[in-house]
Parts: sequence; structure tokens; C-alpha cells
Amino acid sequence: MKNYKSLAKGFTLVEIMIVVVIIGLLAAMAIPAFNKVRQASRQKAITNNLRQMASAAQQYMLEQGVNSVGYTDIVGTTTDKYVKSINTVAGEDYTTISISNSTTQISITSTVITVTYNM
Repeated sequence: MKNYKSLAKGFTLVEIMIVVVIIGLLAAMAIPAFNKVRQASRQKAITNNLRQMASAAQQYMLEQGVNSVGYTDIVGTTTDKYVKSINTVAGEDYTTISISNSTTQISITSTVITVTYNM
């Protein structure tokens, strides 16, 4: 009797299908977690921008002796400005913000998220 060895080496179709299903399940669990972390990161970046603007506004009001301040008063590239630039992370618009002494919080709404910073 001749002893025939199988010449076909590799994976069967069933083994490949099982691997694909496992990878799909792992991706299905990882994508929502990634989106949650991404959203939290955006919120923290926007809150930090608002905190910087609030701090710069308070310093401007103390030095200039005024009761309110606008975006153009504190943000710019000249040496008399308190913040050089604000980098947006979610399409938010900081140019409409006006801060006064009576303001206790600053809110900003973007296309993705709304963030409020309490001064």
C-alpha cells in the first residue's frame, strides 16, 4: 500500500470564517469605545479653550478697568493680546463670545458638542 500524504497545507474555509467573525466582534466592541473617548477628548479641549478665554478676559478686565470684553480684545497675534490663537476641535466658533463681570459661565455650541465652563 502506498501512503499518500496530503499536499494541501493551509487553513480551511471554516477556520477562516471563524477568524473573520471574531475580528468583526472585536471591532463591534472597539468602535463605540473609541467614539466615546474621542467625544470626551473634544469636550476637554473645548473646556480648556473656554478656561483660557475666561482667564484672559478676567486679566484684561482688571488691567483695563472695564466690565466686559469681546473675543477680539483678548485673542490675536499682536503683543497686547492675552491669547495668541484658539484652535477649534469640533467646528466651534469662539468669535461670538462676550464675557462680562457678571458672567458666571461661558457656553459654546459646535456642530458636535455643547460645552459650558463655570468661571
